[in-house]
Formats: sequence, C-alpha cells, structure tokens
Amino acid sequence: MNSSSSNATTASTTNTSGLAPINQFELWSPFEILRETAPHVITIDRVVTPIWYIIGFIGNPISAKIWLSRKVSSSNSSAVYFGSLAIVETLYLILHVIYELHVAWGYNTYHKRVSCEIFNFLFLTPQYMAPMLVLGFTTERYIAVCHPFVKEKYCTVTRAKIVIGCMSATSVVLGLVQVYIWAFDDVLGCVFRPSTIGFHTVWTWITEMLLFLVIPVACLIINVLVIREIKRIQIQSEAHGQGANPASTTTLLCVSFYFIFTLLPATIVYAIQTSILQGDPYLRLDKWASDPTWKAYFVYLTIRKVVEEICLSNYASYFIIYYVTGVYFRRAFTDLFKWAHFSKRRKSFNRATTSDYSPTCNGKALCSETFVLNEMDDQ
Repeated sequence: MNSSSSNATTASTTNTSGLAPINQFELWSPFEILRETAPHVITIDRVVTPIWYIIGFIGNPISAKIWLSRKVSSSNSSAVYFGSLAIVETLYLILHVIYELHVAWGYNTYHKRVSCEIFNFLFLTPQYMAPMLVLGFTTERYIAVCHPFVKEKYCTVTRAKIVIGCMSATSVVLGLVQVYIWAFDDVLGCVFRPSTIGFHTVWTWITEMLLFLVIPVACLIINVLVIREIKRIQIQSEAHGQGANPASTTTLLCVSFYFIFTLLPATIVYAIQTSILQGDPYLRLDKWASDPTWKAYFVYLTIRKVVEEICLSNYASYFIIYYVTGVYFRRAFTDLFKWAHFSKRRKSFNRATTSDYSPTCNGKALCSETFVLNEMDDQ
C-alpha cells in the first residue's frame, strides 16, 4: 500500500491524487484539480505529513542503531526484525517525500519516462516488506510464548536473518510487477499501461488483500492466542507465588496491534473506493465543487486522506512504542546519548592537548577516563 496502507491503495489503484485519469487531465494536473475543488485535502497533507517525517527521520535511525547493535542483535532474533523494520520504514519515508512533493506541492518529481516505472517499483516494495516483518516477529513471539520447548530451534538470530532475506526477495519480486503495470503518457503522466488494465485490477486486489488484510487479521489472531497464554502463565505463576516478566512481549504486542489497527481502516477505505461514484468529467472544473456526485466523492477523498495520515504513522511512530514499553530500549537510548556526549568530550579534550601539555596527573601518568555502558536487559 501507499503512505501507510491506504496511501498505497492510492498509488496502486488510481493515479496519485486519487482521481481516475479523465478528460480534464488533458488541461489540469491532479494537484491542480484538488487545489481547485478540494483544497482541504491538500492542506491536511501539507500540515500533518511533515510531523510524521520529523518523528520518523529521527526515531527510525535511532531504533535501527539500537536494535541492530552487535550487543543486542547477536542474541535476540526479535531485535533483528525490529531493526530491519526501522530500515524499511526509513527508506519508505524517503520515497514518500518524493511522492508528497508531487501530490501535495505540485512538483513533477517522478512523472517522467523511466522514473515513473522505477519510482512505483521502489515505492511499493517497502510497503510489501513491512507487513511481512510484523508477521515475522508476531509469529516468533507466538512460538516463544505458546511453544517454549521449540523456541531454541525456531527463534534464532540465524533463522530470523534467513526469513528476512526471503521476505526481502519476495517484496522485490512483487514490486517489480509495478514496472510492467505503470507507464508514462505524454498527456496524462504516470498512469496504468493500457495493456495491463485487466491484469492490474486482479493483481492489485490479490496483493492488497493478502498483504494488507490477511496478514493483519492473521497477526490479530496470533496476538489473541499469545495474550491468552500469557494470562494462563500468570495465573499459574501467582498460584505458585512467582512473578512473570512480560516486558518484551508487551513491546511486541503493542507494535503488532498498532500495525493492525492503523492498517485495517485503510484496507476498508480501499475496498469501498470502487463503489464511490465520480461526477461528470465533462463539467467545467469550477462546477465540480457544486455537483452533488463530485461533492460526495470529495468527502470520500477527505476521509481517505485522514485515514492515510493515521496510517502513515506506521512508518514513524514505533520508536515511541519501543521507548514507552521497553525498559531495555530506554536504557540503550540513554546509553547511546551518554556515549555520544562522552565521545564529544573526549574529542574536545584531544584537540586541546598539545606538546606543551604535561601528560601527568599529580606527578603520575595521565589519568585515563573509562566509560562503561549499562547492560541492556535481554528480551
């Protein structure tokens, strides 16, 4: 999907504005049509989307650095999934900036020959990858909680890397189909290739429903099973006077549930879009806003844009969930900035050192500072 699930529907089933290529496009671009008929849609894009960019471009790289550090990822398979997800999300946000400049600001960033096909391939690939990664660590947590005796066999770092590699290859193959579906038209810009009209409809429904409906529902079912098992374990632990430590599972469940409840609304919006009628394309553009059919369609576009913005948070907000729910992540985050502060001080100290500076401390060899990072809790 697009900018969070529903955005992807925009990119894969209509042109980039959500308006089908029609006669008016010979005179007006999708951006110009929205600016004239539904400017509030563009306003939502321009105001809300940059907020997610700021959060995502700061939080995702930090998350990737923490999760994929040798100290964490060498013994924690879930961290490998989280780190990979952070990288995928960062790549997607970079591509989304290009998409946003075209849709919300009117710059022709990719409606050109060759770049049309390549951009749609690159834009859809990380969107295919993200749900697979969420399903990956959700399934891992199910095995670890509900079938602990096989955890050592299936929940390993090596196996996680193999699975992620397979997911990456699958996402690339699925994304390459977009090169065949999209083409550049001198009049309409980047649109569906005429010879693929029937194929792209079937292909889009299959991929969208599989990745953005079946996978979220599967994650939801798996999460319910995990929660039931956790409750059973907690009851047994309390009966024996023992405590349970579900901290890492809480983080995994929160990420998975956030993914589900921000993705499913977009899938619903995508599913009903074919039933939303467009008005007469041969009306003058200044009459569209007063035409009842077009007015209803623009209400749908507004609702879809709000859903898209909510879903875009999928690619930006997991850092917040990690920090709020994970003690180990908070410690690593704190240690990261302590180390950065220490390194800065040490570099400043080294620059201040000259040949005239005495390398002694109270008549002894120069005192050396040491810095020890706190150990992070294993999941």
